[in-house]
Amino acid sequence: MIAQNLDPGIEPARKGSVRREFLKSAGALGVGIAMSAHAGAQPPSSEPAGTPNTPPPAVGNMPMRQFGRADAKISALGVGGHHLGDLKNVEDAIALVHEAVDSGVTFFDNCWEYHNGKCENWLGRGLPGRRDKVFLMTKVCTHGRDAALAMEMLEQSLIRLQTDHLDLWQIHGVSFDNDPDLAYRKGGVLEALDQAKKQGKVRFVGFTGHKEPATHLRMIQMGYPFDSVQMPLNPVDHGFHTSFEKVVLPEANRRGIAVLGMKPMCGTADPVKNGLVKAEEMLRYAMSLPVATTICGMDSIEVLRENLKTARSFQPMSATEMNELRARCAPAAGDGHFELYKVSLRFDNPQARLPHGYPVDATQKEVQDMLQSAESASPQV
Repeated sequence: MIAQNLDPGIEPARKGSVRREFLKSAGALGVGIAMSAHAGAQPPSSEPAGTPNTPPPAVGNMPMRQFGRADAKISALGVGGHHLGDLKNVEDAIALVHEAVDSGVTFFDNCWEYHNGKCENWLGRGLPGRRDKVFLMTKVCTHGRDAALAMEMLEQSLIRLQTDHLDLWQIHGVSFDNDPDLAYRKGGVLEALDQAKKQGKVRFVGFTGHKEPATHLRMIQMGYPFDSVQMPLNPVDHGFHTSFEKVVLPEANRRGIAVLGMKPMCGTADPVKNGLVKAEEMLRYAMSLPVATTICGMDSIEVLRENLKTARSFQPMSATEMNELRARCAPAAGDGHFELYKVSLRFDNPQARLPHGYPVDATQKEVQDMLQSAESASPQV
């Protein structure tokens, strides 16, 4: 149970009605690790789900890129894990996974806490028969808690994803000033990364975050030999006063760390919806940066196919094109309203905040899901 693995020095304060409800009803952050292991689980299936009437695009021409200094290559386009849980049902999710793999996508993102385990389960349903074609990544969500908890989460992720190993295991959501210190401390999550590699359960390790470039930089500069780092990269980020592209990307490249770009359209595609840019421009910009892959959230087959079209016909933007797009986005970039993951709670999973004693957004879907699970579960003591 997660509460038993909390470090006494960072146990969250019992403040706020939402957090009190979690602790009272679930007896643990995130409802409880045993309960969430099979969240949304479905029977294993190797049969392809039904596919839409439109035939999938032909295989081929998917750009492949070097995974940092490692002897591995991955597709230049990656499938985001969180949006997979936004599809209507598991059958639609399986169909999207199958079409992506069959169209040349190898990189698949996920996370232990996405939709409280549903995203890993749904991706796992799509992997039988295609696992050897996939560079599979998921993230561990200790958020400052100890290595023992991380190893429990890894076992759950492997069960959900129906695999015996991950190609990449990353620390999720390194966001706050003390996160690097908590990761590097004795008994911290970095020890779990080493242990998982020694056990052959993961090939490569890294970390992610979407809030503060300076925290990413410190995480790297403290010296652990990460294989990868994941961060938001888009033309709006370039114009914000704390830019991952300007601060973290050059240092990661200098050290041979594979850069995984995410949120190429700012997470919700608001710049596209507001007519500032076109979706194809945003994706081309992100893919034109020196990254190993660009991870896109895709909540429908139609969105997948549009992104596949851009990736398979990809031509890097010229410096002139990139500068023009940056200049167009700059006036809207300054206050962060297109990058709410940097300046609000909107993209913060509750598991990332509660261990630090921070309040959560009670309107967020994952918070509501956690409360529902807590109410339906028997109290744990």
